[in-house]
Amino acid sequence: MEKMKWLYPGLKFKRWVVVIFLGALLLSIGISFAIGLETLTIIDSDLTGISLIILGIILVSLGIKRMLASIYEVLLPNKDEELVDLLYQKRYRKRGPKIVVVGGGTGLSTMLRGIKKFTDNITAIVTVADDGGSSGALRNELGILPPGDIRNCLVALADTEPLMEKLFQYRFTEGDDLKGHSFGNLFIATMSEVLGDFEEAVKESSKVLAIKGQVLPSTLEDLRLSARLDNGELIKGESQIPKVRGKIEEVFIHPKDSKPLPEALEAIKDADAIILGPGSLYTSVLPNLLVRDLTKSIKVSPAAKIYICNVMTQLGETDDYKASDHIEAIYDHVGPGIVDYIISNNELIDNELLEKYAQEGAKPVKVDCDRLKELGVKIIEGGVVDQSDLVRHDPEKLAQVIIELILNIKEED
Repeated sequence: MEKMKWLYPGLKFKRWVVVIFLGALLLSIGISFAIGLETLTIIDSDLTGISLIILGIILVSLGIKRMLASIYEVLLPNKDEELVDLLYQKRYRKRGPKIVVVGGGTGLSTMLRGIKKFTDNITAIVTVADDGGSSGALRNELGILPPGDIRNCLVALADTEPLMEKLFQYRFTEGDDLKGHSFGNLFIATMSEVLGDFEEAVKESSKVLAIKGQVLPSTLEDLRLSARLDNGELIKGESQIPKVRGKIEEVFIHPKDSKPLPEALEAIKDADAIILGPGSLYTSVLPNLLVRDLTKSIKVSPAAKIYICNVMTQLGETDDYKASDHIEAIYDHVGPGIVDYIISNNELIDNELLEKYAQEGAKPVKVDCDRLKELGVKIIEGGVVDQSDLVRHDPEKLAQVIIELILNIKEED
């Protein structure tokens, strides 16, 4: 019965099936005449055979072309890509490397926009420590995990119309209760209420956005992040940590025995590469790594472990940090064996932007190669920034460096 659906009226499909059938019939008869299986006394059979063969080929070609056009019109009404290019891209991405990315914030979603052009085999493991803004409000009012970073990753991996992306990222500017909330956060929160399960809400939202790969929270626990400064001061709450001036000595999570999702562990086990960052070191990357079983799985994985170093220092978190300080902070929290490579920017930053960031107490992260080598980390440098208005990673440039590194590692193996 499923096959009979192709014959439903209005599909503009049946007529071209008939044309192809007639073309194949004429082609068969023509071949029969041409090789002498059939004879005609009135006109030359060879000439008739050749004519029927040509007519048959024309009808078959026309039928196939118009049938594909009918399918193309329905599936890709507003797409500019040629169908053959689209098919090639989908085949190519389906065979792409298996990549697990770990982190949160805008840095992670920016990178995902680039990586999805090379592979569909992506798993984003996203922090759920956020307790500020729209995510924090929904967390406190509804008792759900913060949806903000997960929403950003879903949108980044989406294969939907631009309007859907704008809808999910739309933030209300009016209304006492709605002001400051994004539609995407409210959508995920509503799905969570309807389904009674945050994990299922994320999965169903993934279907709505037709994302490439999967997005998973690092844990389903009600994760809370705290920091201890070098002067002994204790800061509670992810959103409060960057606001307090002082050197961070340690961050830790509660509950400290939070468990990761089985799907996350399975993705790590099968990965060709595991990428940490980019994003805020203490509030986006480390909260995931403090989920112990997650980090254990990363360490024992044979995958290439890559850290994406931030381009600029971050006020309140990594003031005056060099690239090696990022690695040492990770090692101090979870031990060595979790970073094999570090990708850093070597493109010069525009002076006007440097001055702008200097006013905010930020500067480019210095890549101290000698210390990184002492830490056992291999350095991959490249021009990976976008300097249009802010200094941030360029999705396509960064993805290109990542994919080339992964492919080179696979060739060496």
